Amino acid sequence: MLFFPKPVEQVTVYYTQSIHCLFTMSPLCKMQVYSRFPKCGCIFLLLAVFVFISMIYVMDILEFQKKINTTYIIPYPRAAIVTQPVDIHYKFCKLKPLSPEESLEEQLLLESIAWPETPSLPSPLIMNSSSDPAHSTFTILPRKREGQWQIGDKLEALIKIYDLMGRPKKYGGDVLLARLHNPTLGAGVAGQVVDHLNGSYFAVFSLLWEGSAQVEVTLVHPSEAVTELRRVNIEELDRIYFKSQFRSSLLTRTTTCNVCLRPTQPVCNYTDLRTGEPWFCYKPANMSCDTRISNYNGGYKTSLTTMEKLFQSGVNMKVFLPASGPASVTVFPKQKGQSEVSSSSVESEPSGYYYQGVWRALGGTTVHQFNTSSAITQCLKGKVVHMYGDSTMRQWFEYLNAALPDLKEFNLHSHKSIGPLMALDYANNILVRYRTHGPPLRTVSVPSMELHYIANELDNVVGGSNTVVVFGIWAHFDNFPIEFYIRRLMSIRSAVVRLLSRAPGTVVVIRTGNPKPYTIHGAFVNSDWYTFQRLKALKAIFKGLNVHLVDAWEMVLAHHLPHSMHPQPPIIKNMINVLLSYICSPKGG
Repeated sequence: MLFFPKPVEQVTVYYTQSIHCLFTMSPLCKMQVYSRFPKCGCIFLLLAVFVFISMIYVMDILEFQKKINTTYIIPYPRAAIVTQPVDIHYKFCKLKPLSPEESLEEQLLLESIAWPETPSLPSPLIMNSSSDPAHSTFTILPRKREGQWQIGDKLEALIKIYDLMGRPKKYGGDVLLARLHNPTLGAGVAGQVVDHLNGSYFAVFSLLWEGSAQVEVTLVHPSEAVTELRRVNIEELDRIYFKSQFRSSLLTRTTTCNVCLRPTQPVCNYTDLRTGEPWFCYKPANMSCDTRISNYNGGYKTSLTTMEKLFQSGVNMKVFLPASGPASVTVFPKQKGQSEVSSSSVESEPSGYYYQGVWRALGGTTVHQFNTSSAITQCLKGKVVHMYGDSTMRQWFEYLNAALPDLKEFNLHSHKSIGPLMALDYANNILVRYRTHGPPLRTVSVPSMELHYIANELDNVVGGSNTVVVFGIWAHFDNFPIEFYIRRLMSIRSAVVRLLSRAPGTVVVIRTGNPKPYTIHGAFVNSDWYTFQRLKALKAIFKGLNVHLVDAWEMVLAHHLPHSMHPQPPIIKNMINVLLSYICSPKGG
């Protein structure tokens, strides 16, 4: 043990100056250093270097903890401290701190995905000026050049939104979905909606198959509803709450947990030390924070809004718009020498489309069909597949487990909806794992020790050409400010970069969110508007990295089956085909 005759601050400065002198290689400076250690300078200096580095490490930890506004007592394996309540008027949600570079990136990202401004809402609510799908219409615009519609053209439909009084709206911000489809051919493609900020919109579609192509436009939310969705995500971000159970000897108590807690009583701080991801629980009376044993979904706060009329299924939420004129066109094969019709409204192409019920990618990896268990087995032979995420990612684990008769699930005595889950095909050396992502997680009771963050899990993956990493994280973040989701993705991205740096051959695949059905209460936690904003953020954050996307948003939107939080089997089969195509190109598969 070393004893310092001076205060720690003075000693730190003393040894900092000494070590700086050695690294500058100044002869005079080195003489001064050695004069301070006349008898055993070298040995003592080595000890000083060790102490200095150790102190810097400790100071870094303290600085990190200072940034997240906590003071940790650090018992093994994880810190859990008591934070005293602060002024009730304090902004009770403090997100994970960012570096200056990350802060700039977040600002630019938020600007790039910014939704148009939406109108303020009077109280009591007056519905007359709200968007009304019954009065609104879409019109297929004529082909820009003479001649017939042909494969490769861009079709545009003009959407006009009117209010409940039948008056044309003068501002944008409505949430609209558009699809071009042919049920007979099993064909469909997602359209792109362009907001002109004056009550009119363009829906732009790629014409990709021969025959009939029918336009479908859905008003998901009027712009006035977006105003309310924005408000609750700022003011009522704890409208979904979680519970944790604490146990010590014969004493058991349960308290509320969340990403952010209103400062009404002392809290236990379970912020992850490696990722900085925040998580808090109210401290149970007369119990230590270290006695927490489980976490589960606590429930939903009701009566959050007086604006229920803006969220009426079949009235102004997820309602088809009528066509003004024909709703479909006939598409002919592309003629030699005949130029295609393009669109100046959009720059990007859809990621793919369905034809005869099969998903075909546009650009990038060709999607192969893995229609037999032997074809899937041959693709995955010798592979370790790590899956992380929510229940929509667990669907993929369940699909492979059911599709491959030789892939046997090993009973880890964990809950089926949470995991960890593991399946093994010993003969073909295939291992598939699934683990849910860390909190927030709306689920059944799960041991707190099983709540692992994806970034931390990725840092424990060796990686390599026989390793596949798949993750999907989206549905449990819709009811929080988007900045919280962005910061979670930044942590995961950093871990992905580290993984690909040490093992460039690792295949990394990301599943996006998808549209889903919901009632008024579901809209406030699972609105498609929330999901679409997070979809844009995810694509921007991982752009440029050697990762692959399974665009679940377009794959659900383009399909004829109804939207579902957990897409139906035909869509999952197509998603698995995309995944396997990223892993390998089969021969005769």
